[in-house]
Amino acid sequence: MSVEQVPVQRADFDQVMVPNYAPAAFIPVRGQGSRVWDQSGRELVDFSGGIAVNVLGHAHPALVGALTEQANKLWHVSNVFTNEPALRFAKKLVDATFADRVFFCNSGAEANEAAFKLARRVAHDLYGPDKYEIVAALNSFHGRTLFTVSVGGQPKYSDGFGPKITGITHVPFNDLDALKAAVSDKTCAVVLEPIQGEGGVLPAELEYLQGARKLCDEHNALLVFDEVQSGMGRSGHLFAYMHYGVTPDILSSAKSIGGGFPMAAMLTTEKLAKHLAVGVHGTTYGGNPLACAVGEAVIDVVNTPEVLAGVKAKHELFKARLEKIGQQYGVFSQVRGMGLLIGCVLTDAWKGKAKEFFNAAEQEGVMVLQAGPDVVRFAPSLVVEDADIEEGLNRFERAVAKLAGV
Repeated sequence: MSVEQVPVQRADFDQVMVPNYAPAAFIPVRGQGSRVWDQSGRELVDFSGGIAVNVLGHAHPALVGALTEQANKLWHVSNVFTNEPALRFAKKLVDATFADRVFFCNSGAEANEAAFKLARRVAHDLYGPDKYEIVAALNSFHGRTLFTVSVGGQPKYSDGFGPKITGITHVPFNDLDALKAAVSDKTCAVVLEPIQGEGGVLPAELEYLQGARKLCDEHNALLVFDEVQSGMGRSGHLFAYMHYGVTPDILSSAKSIGGGFPMAAMLTTEKLAKHLAVGVHGTTYGGNPLACAVGEAVIDVVNTPEVLAGVKAKHELFKARLEKIGQQYGVFSQVRGMGLLIGCVLTDAWKGKAKEFFNAAEQEGVMVLQAGPDVVRFAPSLVVEDADIEEGLNRFERAVAKLAGV
């Protein structure tokens, strides 16, 4: 029996949805690789990647195959039971990283919630109830639950919801002296994104992460890396911590890990994981067979020398062309980021106008992102074809030229 599909249009959003989003004027209906088609049949090049989620583009055969095969077997059994895809995927994550143990959930916020709860639980169990303070970075983003939005360093997202979770301090990113001044023996965790995503695609400096690791060791605190946006090959390494050679105690992963299927994970060591004993934390859907089957297919494709080397090569293609566009039209002061997470910082004359670049790009048939009001962000598929990069950037340049009145 087929379900009758009622025709819908963009205007319906304003009638039936909670108005916490303001989506673009068109509705994408189909994707293939790095191309997307809307309701009218218009084709766009996708450099947004579902906000760094569609790590292998749209309808990748390996992911479609894994999902379809699993959909015909088993969808959900809950964590009262375990399942084969979850165990296979967890083993692959453990084999590929510093971690010994994996907790599966459904979103970056849930992965970070689990990470922060684990950090506080470890400190509580080992050092008592007074060691619960968390130090995080200004302009960081860690999710939208009350705990994660409180740890995130952007008041515009956390204000207005009543009392915030206490014991959280925010310091400037990449400022080691400020971090040293904030960390004490009451600190249970330092929480950092190796590359600040929503805060403007800003990579951490090596000395900063090394210093954070040392401070945590000195104060019996845990180093938590939020790799929700930077992980799963996005940086050109499976996880960005590998680029820096600085190993966290806890790592959160989401977005790319499911290739478009809602999926997330918290990774940690055996020693720390034991503090989440039976009943201490949980989730209904986390680790479900559908998500884990897709996640396993993602890591099988992404964690290969060919794909990871390709990410670094494609970064250079993007960076060279974007810097040229920035100079020619006077719009970008810097092109920064790692791998296929790239931020174009707007010049003073264009400050606050990232949304205008987003809109102009869409008009020319290319999907890009913002990272705050001052940065245009690119987070395409890791296997985006060079021809799509060229075509998409041609379209983007046309959009910039129009904006600049050339």
